[in-house]
Amino acid sequence: MRYTLPSLVAAFAIALPALASAADDMAKGDLVDAKGETIGTVTLTDGPNGVILAVEATGLPAGPHGIHIHSVGTCEDASGGFKASKGHVNPGEAAHGLLNPDGPDSGDLPNLIAHEDGTATAEFFSDRIALSDVEGRANLADGDGSAVVIHEARDDQMSQPIGGAGARIACAVISAGM
Repeated sequence: MRYTLPSLVAAFAIALPALASAADDMAKGDLVDAKGETIGTVTLTDGPNGVILAVEATGLPAGPHGIHIHSVGTCEDASGGFKASKGHVNPGEAAHGLLNPDGPDSGDLPNLIAHEDGTATAEFFSDRIALSDVEGRANLADGDGSAVVIHEARDDQMSQPIGGAGARIACAVISAGM
């Protein structure tokens, strides 16, 4: 079968909106440590009922780590503990913790487990977040963006404000449309 230039242009024009739409449904960020060095990636894929968040990391202390979505998309203050990313995404002002009867807030996720060699690979699902304006879900791609933050210790999913998860040790800015 021979393809002519006009038929290829027409096929591309038809496919372009679908490709752009798929890009709008994804976000990706480089995970950096307290030295500002890249130690992994975070990828978010928006679906009709929530977001799948995939994490690939190296160089983490072995064991469980709290991981949350924070309300401001910056990791520029790496040596200062990523405090500029502010608190959790929490438009409903819910209490912290997946096990809390007054929670969870929109930024809460299950713990991330790092292996003895410091690597961690996990996928999480949340129906409380989106990469655009969706009623009832926090928009991670709003005006000031958002960040995924990994903490030094396990999140007990109950204690306020962060489940006893301790210091922030890694951060990724969520950049939509990747």
